[in-house]
Amino acid sequence: MPIVSAFLRTFGEFATPASRPHSSPNYRNPLNEYELIRGCLRGSAQCQRDLYERFAGKMYAVCLRYARTREDAADILQEGFLKVFSKLGQFQFQGSFEGWVRRVMVNTALRAYQKQRYDFEQTGYERLPELPVEPDAVGMLSESELLNLVRQLPDGYRAVFNLVAIEGYSHAEAANLLGIQESTSRSQLTKARRHLEVEVGKLERIMI
Repeated sequence: MPIVSAFLRTFGEFATPASRPHSSPNYRNPLNEYELIRGCLRGSAQCQRDLYERFAGKMYAVCLRYARTREDAADILQEGFLKVFSKLGQFQFQGSFEGWVRRVMVNTALRAYQKQRYDFEQTGYERLPELPVEPDAVGMLSESELLNLVRQLPDGYRAVFNLVAIEGYSHAEAANLLGIQESTSRSQLTKARRHLEVEVGKLERIMI
């Protein structure tokens, strides 16, 4: 659907400089990634601070998409980095380290809501007829407006949408992570898209 493609193009860096915890726009780290990780494994507090500074903004953006509130996102970020440092020895220096950190954050966010039941969530939009949504309407929205649309989704819709439409997980993988049936994952994504289409359509009409 055009709406999903537009969202994917827009959902890159969600955290603005003001919302990035403890990050500085002038931050520069002289160590390369390998040296930074090795320093953390040796117990260097400075390397731990530098690693946090390097990834905090991007990971806070990830947490915001899964959390209900900014306070929840900050809690997930803190817990996620504790897991990153405790599990750092498991990183095999194969593939993207940022991707590895991101997976830790996503898993932390999912565990924060793993007791929620997703099967019967409704927004009231599921049976509405298809409404034309101008693809450019998404591009006209601010980052905060886009983020708010996703955060307004019910927990199950939001989790599946983030995992499948944004993170690129398959429905089978998403279902396994969430402890639901694959058919439920597919249903939740369809409902999430419908909800987002309606909400973007509302904003489009307001902007006309």
